[in-house]
Amino acid sequence: MDLNLSGKRALVTGSTLGIGRAIAEALQAEGAHIIINGRDQGRVEQTVAEMAPGGSVSGCAADLSTAEGAATLNAFVQSEGPTDILVNNAGTFTVKEFFDIEDDDWQHMFELNVMSGVRLSRALMPDMLSRGWGRIIFIGSDQSSKPNPSMSHYAMTKTALVSIARSLAELTRDSAVTVNTVQVAPTWTDGVDAFMHQMADIEDTTPEEMSKAYFAEGEGRTSLLQRWAEPAEIANVVTFLCSPLASAINGAAPRADGGMVRSLF
Repeated sequence: MDLNLSGKRALVTGSTLGIGRAIAEALQAEGAHIIINGRDQGRVEQTVAEMAPGGSVSGCAADLSTAEGAATLNAFVQSEGPTDILVNNAGTFTVKEFFDIEDDDWQHMFELNVMSGVRLSRALMPDMLSRGWGRIIFIGSDQSSKPNPSMSHYAMTKTALVSIARSLAELTRDSAVTVNTVQVAPTWTDGVDAFMHQMADIEDTTPEEMSKAYFAEGEGRTSLLQRWAEPAEIANVVTFLCSPLASAINGAAPRADGGMVRSLF
């Protein structure tokens, strides 16, 4: 299916690895020019080089956990030309019990997971509205709707994104700009892989056994998928929402959560 994205310019934050990289590749395959972002200059350059054979791509290294980093990225993006699509994917997670989460943990999680998207949307959305077309996607989580008490600071940020996206969508009335949040399933990314290996060492087991336990008796037991989602599976949903074909979906938080959330609405 042609998603009518050829020639669109898309910024995908946190796109050197994982879900962000998969989204960038899926949008590029539809003919969009991609702006890659990550914190590490070398990794950004490597990603741009690897994706270059597939189409138009550029990149900017910036730490989006700071206002300065967001400003650096925005300046680069503005120099590239009008931005049609913004995918606010940059984020992090840690697992900590509520009583062990320090103030700095809450603040860092909020600055990266929430404020990065706030700052970039504030910078790029007015031009989308003035031109009459645009797409902003926030990458949420099943924990946007089903917070885990062992990751309450992370879950808080993912719920906040749903509210922010809906607020921004209210500004799009009578335009062809849409703003949505995708509540994604537990997905096997480099970060999850590293965490599973770390926990397996602590528990004297294997990552494979940790994964089995997660879906058999842990939080993943509510999953209908009963496995980790692949980044490409999430990217397919996001890419459709970026398309003109998804024009009727606005202010929504569709789930690509593998059935993790046991709720009708």
